[in-house]
Amino acid sequence: MNIQLSDHFTYGRLLRFTFPSIVMMIFTSVYGVVDGFFVSNYVGKTPFAAINLIMPFLMILGTVGFMIGTGGSALVAMTFGLGSDKKANSIFSLLIYIIIILGLLFSVFGILFVEPMARLLGASEEMMPYCVEYGRIILLALTAFMLQNVFQSFLVTAEKPNFGLIITVAAGLTNMLLDWLFMAVFGWGIAGAATATAISQAVGGVIPLIYFILPNKSKLRLGKTSFDGRVVIKTCTNGSSEFMSNISLSIVSMLYNFQLMKLAGEDGVSTYGVLMYVNFIFIAAFIGYSVGSAPVVGYHHGAGNHSELKGLLHKSLTIIGIMSLVMFSAAELLAAPLGKLFVGYDAELLEMTVHAFCICSIMFIVCGFNIYGSSFFTALNDGLISALISFARTLVFQVLCVLFLPLAFGLNGIWWSVVVSDILALILTSACLVKNRNKYHYA
Repeated sequence: MNIQLSDHFTYGRLLRFTFPSIVMMIFTSVYGVVDGFFVSNYVGKTPFAAINLIMPFLMILGTVGFMIGTGGSALVAMTFGLGSDKKANSIFSLLIYIIIILGLLFSVFGILFVEPMARLLGASEEMMPYCVEYGRIILLALTAFMLQNVFQSFLVTAEKPNFGLIITVAAGLTNMLLDWLFMAVFGWGIAGAATATAISQAVGGVIPLIYFILPNKSKLRLGKTSFDGRVVIKTCTNGSSEFMSNISLSIVSMLYNFQLMKLAGEDGVSTYGVLMYVNFIFIAAFIGYSVGSAPVVGYHHGAGNHSELKGLLHKSLTIIGIMSLVMFSAAELLAAPLGKLFVGYDAELLEMTVHAFCICSIMFIVCGFNIYGSSFFTALNDGLISALISFARTLVFQVLCVLFLPLAFGLNGIWWSVVVSDILALILTSACLVKNRNKYHYA
């Protein structure tokens, strides 16, 4: 049964509609983890640390795709809710063309500056060649990566979440297979890891592009458009929370790596890399649900269906609460097995990793509400509040915690920073939901 944005959403219908997005995000994270597994086990911990050091720079360049995808899909969904299908397709087309142009420009910029950026981030002479080689290969596929991020949101808005899931699974399987082939069989080292990722990103970005260019049965299709500055500004405002979240994550990762190099050296950076890979899998479930439900919220907000909006928020908070408890329990149980998967070859590094992960997993009890809260306001086209929650959670609170908690608690202070910052963010998210309940009629 095809579920439409205009439907009434029960718990079952909401879960069925968001399930492909949840699986899609988890699978995306899993194949990122496979990358880390092969590099750590087949190339070594120094290249593994090098990837984690340069990755924030690469993510900053690609994060515009997240911003335009989430912000643009919210605007397009609301435009559909207002009954302007032609205008919605014009907005969609404009945003895709902008992403292609920006992707090409950012690729050139990144390739030129990846080496000085690696030095700025503190790469040792041993790590430097790995940072540069990996970064330059990944940057060749930056446009495809940005398109992949954009289409993850727009395929849901087009009422084709299952197709989005198929594309993500295809890209993920491509990456996993090529990781094994290029590193385990051919022995290409760090270049093999980067090439496998770049090819998989091309699969995830180019296939949906072709789909929307050709005639299709979805609500969206690429076609003629004209530049509209107001649309671009509104899209960027809507998606500013996701933009800030990804920018902040990259900046904070740089700060964490800097602090860890001082307190624990290369092993600290490797431990943080494992935590980030594994955390992405758990957090991906919250992000997937938020991405999957956002177009539904945007549509009913645009159509003025206040009772449906209220029901969506109530059901979503209940679902997020259950997911949070499951994620925390799973993380605590899997800390040791996941640690062994990545760094089982080094007993001291394994001990540090398992200890850090047991602390950081407490974050899963609260972070889902913050992720959904920010996405909820994005879907309401209130980019300011969405950005406030995201900016505070991913940058302000994290920076304060990672700078000051280690002064009192040493290395443990870094691991607790992730937890404390999300608790502070939950207070802010709750306040924003209460304050705006009458404005958007979801109370």
